[in-house]
Amino acid sequence: MSAGRWAVRPAVWERDDEALRLIRFAVFVVEQHVPEELEWDGIDAACEHAIAEDEAGSPIGVGRLLPDGHIGRMAVLREWRGCGVGGAILERLVALARERGHAVARLNAQTRDAVLRIPRVRRGRRRVRRGRHSAPRDGTRAALNLRNGVRTAFRG
Repeated sequence: MSAGRWAVRPAVWERDDEALRLIRFAVFVVEQHVPEELEWDGIDAACEHAIAEDEAGSPIGVGRLLPDGHIGRMAVLREWRGCGVGGAILERLVALARERGHAVARLNAQTRDAVLRIPRVRRGRRRVRRGRHSAPRDGTRAALNLRNGVRTAFRG
């Protein structure tokens, strides 16, 4: 998947951990002040990853798919936000979840806008259901049904 000056590719933790760590450290630990011990949860080797790189091959964004179908740890360097990088990473991870046979892909996001950018499976009328369910107070959860394309967003 590519668009202009960057491309998204699958990443493997054992091979790409340095690049994946670089982006997540810059965004989560430095920029968002997430304690480093919370960022490294020890499950990255069991996850599938996507990485966006600029035309020089430098990492600019990352995300991961957990074995249970959750999508998380999505991070894009500040200077690359608004260029479609995060959306392309998300699309790759949703496609990967579908390839792995997940009926639903779940996303925890810090903003509702990120959730509403989740791609739908089928075209047509926009179908978004919203409800009030328990979620992190500073974030939003969403689910994308990979069979019928319905997105559900839950705000805390």
